[in-house]
Amino acid sequence: MRRKLNRSPEEMARREKISEMLQALDISSMDDIKELYRQTIAQFMKNSLGSELDESLGHERYDQAKKDTENSRNGYSKKTLKTSFGDAEIAVPRDRKSEFNPQILKKNQTSVSEDIEAKIISMYAKGMTCNDINEHIKDIYGIEVSESTISRITDKVLEEAKE
Repeated sequence: MRRKLNRSPEEMARREKISEMLQALDISSMDDIKELYRQTIAQFMKNSLGSELDESLGHERYDQAKKDTENSRNGYSKKTLKTSFGDAEIAVPRDRKSEFNPQILKKNQTSVSEDIEAKIISMYAKGMTCNDINEHIKDIYGIEVSESTISRITDKVLEEAKE
């Protein structure tokens, strides 16, 4: 007997919108979903970084009336961001005086999984085995990290600690 899931009206509406979007975009394979994810990440980062730059400059784009600084926007630079679904090309906004320090994607950050490395190091320091760390990361983030990757990350930190 199949049991019926109790979904909220909000969740049902969200599922319906997702279904409509997948149909409208002709998504038919995992490769299509991966490409959609990369494009979504790129757009999310562009919008988020643009909002951060607005905050940093103190005014929105084209709102010269509120401009209270000599600094201004200066186009975009391209950055390749590594994601769990492959590389995503993103546009990072710049300012003329190079004073903009984004927080959502730091200046030298090239991966959205860098925070995972910090968590791996923390778990290793607390005595967890590589296998335990892999299971924990898989439970929390839904991604699998090989034991060799975990070892590489922890070895890097051990070398720095020795120095």
